[in-house]
Amino acid sequence: MQDNTCHGVEVAIEAIIGKWKPIILFHLMENEVMRFNELKRAIPKITQKMLISQLRELEHHNIVNRKVYPQVPPKVEYSLTEYGKNIIPILKSMQQWGTMHKHHLQQKSST
Repeated sequence: MQDNTCHGVEVAIEAIIGKWKPIILFHLMENEVMRFNELKRAIPKITQKMLISQLRELEHHNIVNRKVYPQVPPKVEYSLTEYGKNIIPILKSMQQWGTMHKHHLQQKSST
């Protein structure tokens, strides 16, 4: 008999795994709506190709909404979907834990 107790965790990790997805989601949580170039400026170490790829994957999972305005030049905005907003408590918990962990590592290295 296969143990499926971690299946939900596996599905969640597949949707949000990666170096950039949680960071993208955090910026969208903080700013609600961001244009592509705003996201690129907010995450200077990400390449344009990687940002596009990560946003497409988040769109595929219905976590991020992409809204294109029919104008020249094209205006594209990204935001969390209503469904995607369910991840906000997780992002806030990750931020709190990360801050606590950073302090923990600093204390550990100073002893």
